[in-house]
Amino acid sequence: MKAPPSSSGALLRKGRLSPYLFTLLAFILFVTILYGEDFSCIFGGQFEDYRPYRSLSSPTKKKVEKLAFSLGEAESGCDIFSGRWVWDDRHPLYEESDCPYIQPQLTCQEHGRPDTDYQHWRWQPHACSLPSFNATLMLETLRGKRMMFVGDSLNRGQFVSMVCLVHKIIPEDRKSITTKGSLTVFSAKDYNATIEFYWAPFLLESNSDDAIVHRISDRLVRKGSINKHGKHWKGVDIMVFNTYLWWMTGLKFKILQETLGGEDRDIAEVPTEEAYRMAMKTMVRWAKKNMDPNNTRVFFTSMSPTHAKAIDWGGSEKGNCYNQTEMVDDPNYWGSDSRKSVMNVIGEVFRKSRYPITFLNITQLSSYRKDAHTSIYKKQWTPLTSDQLANPVSYADCTHWCLPGLQDTWNELLFAKLFYP
Repeated sequence: MKAPPSSSGALLRKGRLSPYLFTLLAFILFVTILYGEDFSCIFGGQFEDYRPYRSLSSPTKKKVEKLAFSLGEAESGCDIFSGRWVWDDRHPLYEESDCPYIQPQLTCQEHGRPDTDYQHWRWQPHACSLPSFNATLMLETLRGKRMMFVGDSLNRGQFVSMVCLVHKIIPEDRKSITTKGSLTVFSAKDYNATIEFYWAPFLLESNSDDAIVHRISDRLVRKGSINKHGKHWKGVDIMVFNTYLWWMTGLKFKILQETLGGEDRDIAEVPTEEAYRMAMKTMVRWAKKNMDPNNTRVFFTSMSPTHAKAIDWGGSEKGNCYNQTEMVDDPNYWGSDSRKSVMNVIGEVFRKSRYPITFLNITQLSSYRKDAHTSIYKKQWTPLTSDQLANPVSYADCTHWCLPGLQDTWNELLFAKLFYP
């Protein structure tokens, strides 16, 4: 009696599968299992994993193994933008008189401010602590690299603050600062490093692009026109964008479809939020095209609040930040000059983006600081009238911030997010 055929042989005959082919398939399966990780590395690039961030502080991003310049991860559950102000005798981190780079619009002590309490507050997150700002680490990280702040005068203030925070450890003859047109460059020669500021209040091309003469009431932005400025940003390693204040001219904003300066101009008037959304999308597209997320970092600083209406915090209807020496103590305070609809636009654009932009959410923590503005303690570029002198509220600057002061905290937060994202 013949022995029954083996089950594998029966299957081979039934399926008409050659024994040699069966052996080859078995070998391929074995190699795939053994070297599966290597195959993933080879082919994985074709199927990149994109995961949206869940919050504004962690915007939507393309997955990268490790964000450039990071030294570690932030503490679990820590939102460094949620916290409180605490008194700290170790602040300020530098003296106004020790930093010659502060513009006279921001030197409050030099221009007669009688108090210094606004300099001594430190931001304390609820669930963790900020790492101490380390000027040596910052400069070593910038060795052979460029850091640039792009935006309006508020971003220029943050740029100056960063320069003040690092310049003291650089010998006097090994540092310099130059300005040409829209670009200001602070150079640390021994590090072959630069910290730069580029004036572009809308990021896009506008009729307010002159770095000196730009006070134009009828503001106009050209649609999608970022390359006029963007060509000066190429090659930057750490980029810090901001744009907000200059868009706040009303509920509508004018967008030019054609080239600025043309005779036949096609101008569309759109809701400010839509105009702002266009600028945000254009910025993200530029970053995605020109900044490699494996080697560079892009930050966006949220809107800087103003304190032009004292009634917002329970003060006089005719008052503002003038003579304010204490901060707002309501943890839920949100001033009427900070438009949440614009904040929502930033969130929408960043959440949909696949490019990693780190959001510096300074709005809420700065909203408490009605005490930190330059107010009347700054250089006045035009002589004050007798009526203004009789009523200081009328010319108090409740937009910009004294240095040293609040904007140093913005850079402490930038430092934290750069090294511990």
